[in-house]
Amino acid sequence: MKNLHKKLALLLLCATGVWQSQSFAQGALTRERCEALQRTSISPAQIGEPVSAVQIISAKWDDSTTVVHCRIDGRLAPVDRSANARDINFGVALPAMWNNRAIQMGGGGLNGTVPGLGGRSDRSELARGYVTYGSDSGHSVKDDPSWLLNDEAIRNLGFQQMKKTHDAAFVLIKAAYGSAPAYNYFVGGSQGGREGLTVAQRYPKDYNGVLSSVPVTGFSTLMLSPTLVRIQEKPLANWVPAERGPMLLAEFMRQCDGLDGSIDAVINNYVDCRAIFNVNDRKGPANPWSALRCRKGVAAGDCLSKAQIATLHLIFSDYRPGFALPNGLTRFGMSAPTTAIAAPGLEVNKMVPAEALLVARRYKGQEGAAADAPNFTRLGTDGVTGFLMQDPAGNSLDYNVARHGARHAQVAAWLDSSQSDLKAFAAGGSKVIVAIGTDDTVAPSGEQLNYYQSLLDTMGRKAVDAFARLYVLPQTGHGLTGKSAVVDGKGKAVEAQAIPSRADRFALLVNWVENGVAPAKTVEVSGDTGTRPMCSYPEYPHFKGGDATKAASYACRRPAYAVKD
Repeated sequence: MKNLHKKLALLLLCATGVWQSQSFAQGALTRERCEALQRTSISPAQIGEPVSAVQIISAKWDDSTTVVHCRIDGRLAPVDRSANARDINFGVALPAMWNNRAIQMGGGGLNGTVPGLGGRSDRSELARGYVTYGSDSGHSVKDDPSWLLNDEAIRNLGFQQMKKTHDAAFVLIKAAYGSAPAYNYFVGGSQGGREGLTVAQRYPKDYNGVLSSVPVTGFSTLMLSPTLVRIQEKPLANWVPAERGPMLLAEFMRQCDGLDGSIDAVINNYVDCRAIFNVNDRKGPANPWSALRCRKGVAAGDCLSKAQIATLHLIFSDYRPGFALPNGLTRFGMSAPTTAIAAPGLEVNKMVPAEALLVARRYKGQEGAAADAPNFTRLGTDGVTGFLMQDPAGNSLDYNVARHGARHAQVAAWLDSSQSDLKAFAAGGSKVIVAIGTDDTVAPSGEQLNYYQSLLDTMGRKAVDAFARLYVLPQTGHGLTGKSAVVDGKGKAVEAQAIPSRADRFALLVNWVENGVAPAKTVEVSGDTGTRPMCSYPEYPHFKGGDATKAASYACRRPAYAVKD
């Protein structure tokens, strides 16, 4: 039976094309060695961030699928033994046929579960011979909210759990195979994307390559950003209801659709469009919404009041929190112009869609709210009430810089991944690929673009290009997929079409790390509607003419507004 398992694993590796390009330790792991790993002793001294104990809970051999592997589950105990302290639960999946490489998998949202490690998919990284490992970041989704008040648990979420999990996993990898991986990667999106940037910033010697997608870089303020809008809308006069969304979308398209050389209901030139509507960058017009400003003879529902325009300025501009953020930052980038402005708002007694910037109801604490109005809640609200306000049962709309700013600054130092000096990471030969979408409202793309710019400002274009690729997929959202708008720059209603965005960015990263083949700064992406270039910030796909479904009809071009690099 053991030989059969080895043969199946070998056949799988050959079938996936991995065998030809990577060196495998054949038969390196057996059931017996797997089960013996449960007796592995890991001392707190072997972990690079403070823990009080490390426990291996189970080591199970899984040969029920073609992905034959050993699954280890363990626990890292906190130093703080308060009732609201939490263990870090971690998992390590060790393939029977190892390719001498490992991947730490990032989480999502506020985490709370060990990420999937690929034990059931024959297309997973585990099936291709990688060790995969990850953690719940130091709390469970089933936990009561008291963990939100524990500083060690917050630091674990922010950065320490990545190092603790990495170090425990490496002890187990060495015990299983007799050596550490030749290459170690971090792969994650959203929260996991932030985690990828975090390890490059804080633990640069531990990783050869990082793939970061849609990272929530300024995490502490990102959690707060939807709440800031609802606080701005406490006076009824400031409220921009969801029904105004299509009108606002039409204005975005009127001013920005043609900036990329084509009226096609896609805002490819995201830099110049953002400069128009970001009133705090000293670049575009002082009042980009002037065409919609209420005037005599215009019905109130067809225009915007001065107070409503002030709310839109907050949503689409850089926000200044009133205290110093980590790494010398004084601002947070809110949303870039986005088709999500027209996303459906809230119906009575239903949650706001995660991507909705405008809402259709009033919340507790807002003028005109019903007596039984609920507290405003959105992904990240627990972090506002718990981490920042230290009152998990409170109303996030009671956040106040005078009362909570000092705590916000403290927590930001743990949660934000905004360090722009990555010289230590680059010095070791490590590489990073980041990809963002400008229609992202879960992780506001304004902040992601600000981080890109900070890297260039700090390190310079030549140094950044030597180890990093900063890709942008215009008008795609948090999943890096998107569609054209339903109205174009001439006000014409059009059918939304999917925007090409598919590319194997991990393959690009591995080829760069292991073979020294740097990815092009312009990469062709594909989709059901054709191909398009994926450009490096700050360039965008400019339409030259020809077949709009072909990447060859576009050229990556710099925006008109000056961007230092």
